[in-house]
Parts: sequence; structure tokens; C-alpha cells
Amino acid sequence: MDRSAYRLGWYLTLGGLLVVIDTTVSVVAMPRLAEDLDTGIAAIGWVTSAYALALVAVMPTAAWVAERFGTRRAYLGALTLFTAGSLLAGYAWDIGSLIAFRVVQGLGGGLLNPLGMAIALAAVPPGRRGRMMSLAGLPVLLGPLIGPVLGGALLDHASWRWIFWINMPVGVAAVLLGRWVLPATNAQPGARLDLLGLLLLCPGLALAVFGLSVTGDQGGLLTGPVLVPLVAGAALVAAFAWRAGRVPHPLLRLSVLRSPGMAAGAATVALFAAGYFGSFLILPAYVQIVRGDSATLAGTLGIPQAVATGLMLQVATRLVDRVSPRLVVGLGIATAVAGTAARAAVLDADTSYPLLAVLGAVTGLGTGATLMPTMAAASRALSRDDIPAGTTLLTTVSNSAVATGTALIAAALSWLVGRFAPGLGEGGLVAAARLAATDRAAYAADLAQAVRFALAASAVLLALAWLTSRRLPGGRAAPTGGDPPPAEPALSSAGGAAGRPRPPSR
Repeated sequence: MDRSAYRLGWYLTLGGLLVVIDTTVSVVAMPRLAEDLDTGIAAIGWVTSAYALALVAVMPTAAWVAERFGTRRAYLGALTLFTAGSLLAGYAWDIGSLIAFRVVQGLGGGLLNPLGMAIALAAVPPGRRGRMMSLAGLPVLLGPLIGPVLGGALLDHASWRWIFWINMPVGVAAVLLGRWVLPATNAQPGARLDLLGLLLLCPGLALAVFGLSVTGDQGGLLTGPVLVPLVAGAALVAAFAWRAGRVPHPLLRLSVLRSPGMAAGAATVALFAAGYFGSFLILPAYVQIVRGDSATLAGTLGIPQAVATGLMLQVATRLVDRVSPRLVVGLGIATAVAGTAARAAVLDADTSYPLLAVLGAVTGLGTGATLMPTMAAASRALSRDDIPAGTTLLTTVSNSAVATGTALIAAALSWLVGRFAPGLGEGGLVAAARLAATDRAAYAADLAQAVRFALAASAVLLALAWLTSRRLPGGRAAPTGGDPPPAEPALSSAGGAAGRPRPPSR
């Protein structure tokens, strides 16, 4: 890649870093938020789920926003909205206001990934996209490394409000730097937005995730408060998918799933992201509530996993340009399953923290060889015009899976706590957090059992991703003769290059 492509790639990591830090830092804070805001762990799960759903809600509009306002204005506007949402979240006065301000953050952050990925991938030829993805994947290394440790220190020595305010300096710096790095693009005020598609997809996803989030409180799936939103949400999403193939400018151009590897890549990303990110709240809950230790320690235990993920990502995203993505991703998922299952097997009321950290590093190695390599492999066969539609679809699927997985694992943990430690009553983990050390010890073994089975559920989702990964491309990327001249793609509302007509999807 030439110097301008590298400069662009490094700049785009700033936006990605903001989004990843904000996800990981809030997970560490969940037990403290539940206690300070006087609510349950399932409700606190919405601090992450609402953020992820807002990301999903706005991601499909990225192409339209870029065309309507121009790429640079769209990207900088998204950064500004995300930074403003971070400021407001720090001033939240209850769980409702915190969730609302997290939605504001998500609406800004949701535009950063699809815009940034499309810009990055269009700057290099198909045979070099693995290298660009390794650069774009740096936030996966830095975010989980910085977020939990810094968040834990802020929780222990300052206030949970500072876990949102730490976004301010990076956000402001990125906005100022973007005026120099991002080239100006022309806006097209006549661009059309698929409003009906938006009104089908976003409420559909929100209802489905809400249904999953209350399963723990309602005692299972087969209850009215769970089934009604689940069925309604599934119906709306199905209606969206049916309509997307029959209109000329759909919100998401699902026809790109016909590209070799795209459907398998989307399914693999969905299952793996649900299992992996859904499990993020488990270890902080175990450390802070079951063991009674600090948030700083909970964040520190995540360092080996974050480092292993980032280092393996740099290797694996380059490797998929030269060897079979099916082999790389398959080995990655198998490693992540092994690490997660081993953690679940050894976890009890006094499991060695170094052992948990080592097993977390094993999971991290597998993750680094899975998520970004899968996206690189899935996008390999996409033409330059199809890149915006493909990357928007992949990032939408990924963040939908994060919201779904977080809701599902939080609900499972809440239900498991009620099953294994019924003496805590309806308070569950939050009631345990308020116990004195001597009283908490009486419940430690039972709570550890709940955590173990929640981890096992995460391992099952990861294992299902291995099955779908068998459909990924099996060969190496086609060789290229060199890098193209730097180009800034102008996205269209139909997912293609602006100004180039595209026939309606059938």
C-alpha cells in the first residue's frame, strides 16, 4: 500500500477505537451501574444492547448519508454526534437517561464503521484487502486493552461517569484531524432513503432483542412477554428482507449475499460475535460480585485476551490473502471454543486468576483469527461498486449480533442466578453485590455455577460459527499487479458508486 493509503488507514482507526473502547469500558462498569442506579443486571445489559441497536439502526443509512451530505461531512458529523453522546452519557441521572444517551452515541458510532471500512477497502486492490483489514483491526487490539483497564481504574478511583467522558479528547482530536486527512466529496441532495425499510428493520431488531432480554426475568422463552416481541420482531425483519429484494433502492442490498463467501461470512460473523461479545459481561460480574474484588482487577484480567486478539489479528488478516480463509477461520473458531469451554470447566468460587487470564488469551488467539479475517474473506469477491453495500451489510450483521448476544447472555445469567442462588430473591447478582463479604461467601459457589453455565452458552454459539465457516472460500486471493491510485469512494444510497446506475435487485 502507498503512503496515502496507510495515512488514511491509520486515521480511520481513531473512529474504530472510539467505538470499541466504548463497548468494552461499559461492560466492566455493569455491576457498578446496576448497584448505583438501583436496577437489575438484565436492565443494565441494555446499556450495551441499546448502544449496539442504535449502531444497527443507523448503519444501513450510511450510504444515503454519505451521498446526501458528502463522505467527509458524513464521517465528521458522525464523530461529532458520538462525542456529544459521550458527554451526555456522563451526565445521566438514571438508567433510562443513560440508555437514551447511549442511543445517541450509537447513532453517531454506527456510521463510522461502514463508512470507514468502505473507504479503507476501496483504497486497495482485492489482493491487498487483508493487509488493510489488519490496519483497520488495530482498534480490536487497542480498545479492549485500554478500555477495561482504564475503565476499572476510573470506577475504583473516580466515578462511572468518567468511563464515558474519556471519549472526549479522542473524539475532538479525530474531528480536527479529519478536516485534513479526509478529502472533500460532493453532496447529492436528491439521494433517496428507503424510509419504509428503515421503519421495518429497526423496530424489528429492537423488539427481537427486547424479547430475548426479558427471558431471564420471565422464566423462559415460552411466555407472553417474551414471545410477543420476539414474534413481532421476527415478522418485521422478515418483511424487510422480502421487500429488500423487490425495490430498486433498498436500505440493505441483500443481493450481495450471492457473492461467493458473503452469506457464509455474514452467518459466521453473526454467530461468533453473539457468543464472543455476549460473554463480555460474565468475567467482570464474576470478579466483582462473586469474588468481591475491584473493577480494576476485572479490567486487568482482560489484558492477555486483548493482546492475544490484536497480535493474532495482525497475522491472520495478512494470512487470508495467501492461504485458505476456511482453514484460518476454522482454526481460529476452534481455538476460541477451546479457550471458552476450558474457562467454563475450571471456573468455581476460587479459581486461579492467572489461569483464567491464560485461558482468556487462548480465546483471544482464536478471536483474532476469526472476525476480521472472516470479513476480509467475505468481501474478497466484491467489486469496487459492491464494497459499500457489502461492508454495510457485514457491519450491520455484526452489531445486530452484539446486541442479540449481549441480551441473550445477560438474560441467561440472570435466569441461572435465580436457579442456582434462589436465596437472593429477585435481586440476583445486584443483591449479591450489596452483601457483606462474609454473607457473599455463602453464595459464592452457587453464583460461580451460574457464571460457568453462562460461559458454556457462549461456547455453544462459538461452536455453531465453526459450522457456517465451512462455507467460506477455500483458496487464496487472486494476485494483483500493484496498488491503484488512491481514491475516495462516493457511496450511493443503493450501495454502489455515486453516479453509476444500478439495476434493481430481483
